[in-house]
Amino acid sequence: MSPTLHAGRRAADPAQLAERLLTGDRRALARAITLVESSHPQDQAAADTLLQAILPHTGQSAAGKKNGAIRIGISGTPGVGKSSFIERFGLFLTGQNLKVAVLAVDPSSSLSGGSILGDKTRMEQLGREPNAFIRPSPSGGSLGGVARRTREAMLLVEAAGFDVVLVETVGVGQSETTVAEMVDMFLLLLAPAGGDDLQGIKRGIMELADLVIINKADGELLPKARLAAADYRMALQLMRPRHAEWKPEVQMVSALLNEGIADVWRIIGEYRKALDKTGALQAQRRRQAEHWLLRELQDGLLEWLRRDPAIAAELPRQQKAVAQGKITPAAAARKLLGMLRT
Repeated sequence: MSPTLHAGRRAADPAQLAERLLTGDRRALARAITLVESSHPQDQAAADTLLQAILPHTGQSAAGKKNGAIRIGISGTPGVGKSSFIERFGLFLTGQNLKVAVLAVDPSSSLSGGSILGDKTRMEQLGREPNAFIRPSPSGGSLGGVARRTREAMLLVEAAGFDVVLVETVGVGQSETTVAEMVDMFLLLLAPAGGDDLQGIKRGIMELADLVIINKADGELLPKARLAAADYRMALQLMRPRHAEWKPEVQMVSALLNEGIADVWRIIGEYRKALDKTGALQAQRRRQAEHWLLRELQDGLLEWLRRDPAIAAELPRQQKAVAQGKITPAAAARKLLGMLRT
């Protein structure tokens, strides 16, 4: 269940919250994200007002200003060390006097609906940095639910003055496609492997990557990391890059030894410069915003359908009929939609 602000306390005034947020007030930022994550209709209306107020102060402004943070999606196979890498990378960035926000989409507890990985615990050192902000959001079992609001959370941290936004996903799967559609650059972390292990990485995930990072490139794993880097460079040559301006690169790092981290930031800078030069980065953000609108419409229409008493009563029957093979999903959907016209 999505959180609300109406469990015994009054929702914040969006104008006042926006004013505090724009000064970099961290408590205001945390409360603003809670507001946009809320499922309560009154909170949703307040969140719309808040977001409209801060929109000109983000990189997604209607005027298309080239301000705002660089938005980076980070994913990887389980056990690859995403949190260790993000902590090292975040500490490097704060050491460069940059403000870093980490928005981690966590798996949800089936009991409470809350995050179960505890990113602030996993990134304890980064969490103590004054120029870092870590916010785990439960996925709600999918990229819907609270994680739907990760897009708005990015706008809020930009407005609060953060320079880099890191979006960590739950793992290799459908979430990667969704996150890649909301960030400027997508990073894929892989563990040292080679040869046949390439088959374990889905081609679709590789095609999303703007930068492949081989983590744990240290000690006994260093030779395997070098082999893996060569394998992935070869694999990327056979794939069509996402951008005409950029050919995906492969970089070895060791989060344990803090090696290769500066090179990752250098490559990100080169990527941003290449896409900024042709206007491709802003064009991508405009496409993402248009896609975001369609996704919101789809989700909103589904919620609206479920609130219709007649459809809410008929939906379980149609779901059962579909499961039993008595009717096709398309025919069942048409029947339910036809009820709106009667």
